[in-house]
Amino acid sequence: MAVQAISPIDIALWDMKAKRAGLPLAKLLGSHRDSVQCYNTSGGFLHTPLDQVLKNVAISRENGIGGIKLKVGQPNTAEDIRRLTAVREVLGDDFPLMVDANQQWDRETAIRMGRKMEPFNLIWIEEPLDAYDVEGHAQLAAALDTPIATGEMLTSFREHEQLILGNASDFVQPDAPRVGGISPFLKIMDLAAKHGRKLAPHFAMEVHLHLAAAYPLEPWLEHFEWLNPLFNEQLELRDGRMWVSERHGLGFTLSEQARRWTQQSCEFGTRP
Repeated sequence: MAVQAISPIDIALWDMKAKRAGLPLAKLLGSHRDSVQCYNTSGGFLHTPLDQVLKNVAISRENGIGGIKLKVGQPNTAEDIRRLTAVREVLGDDFPLMVDANQQWDRETAIRMGRKMEPFNLIWIEEPLDAYDVEGHAQLAAALDTPIATGEMLTSFREHEQLILGNASDFVQPDAPRVGGISPFLKIMDLAAKHGRKLAPHFAMEVHLHLAAAYPLEPWLEHFEWLNPLFNEQLELRDGRMWVSERHGLGFTLSEQARRWTQQSCEFGTRP
């Protein structure tokens, strides 16, 4: 909790630094691109009926999304395969598709399901095992052709270092608010890049868009609609990508709705 309490202060300081430089944060960090591949992650939850999942897939594609993530980990594993088959048929063979097990499986189930999912041409299988099972993830990554993604629940650079050095995943998924802010996230990025890992940050797209744009390898970014009411500005989705705006800093201001939800606020960084 202490680490997560530090995160908003660290993020705010980076936002302020970029604003004072008159740059979007991505450019301050030395961006490699002006847009990032993005996928929808809110339309395929376990409890969502399949017909609604398929409708959500169509809506996401119409809105400019470049990939779809489906939750897996049903008590009946055959149901996972049935839903995955239906989504793949609707998307076609080449449209990017990921699955996320949210740590539901043990090692035996993960290898069995991973092998069953090989024919679906997945971009990755996310969190197949307990978040801290470095050895299990490494064994799974070595056994499957489908890439493994994990890391969203980790809370420090050291934990991500163990994951990366342990060859536990193909994609690293750090969460800046969870690891202490942008400063430790940049250290994780640097280590991941040195070891050839791909990047797919977890949640907080308004922050992670800038960080992903500054990553040397082609990253992925997830998109939720849930945070839209918080900001006056909205993320631009187009051609399967999320675009970095020219607004300075992170490029977002809180909406009146967000201010009504605020319990307490303070201001810092202003000059006399």
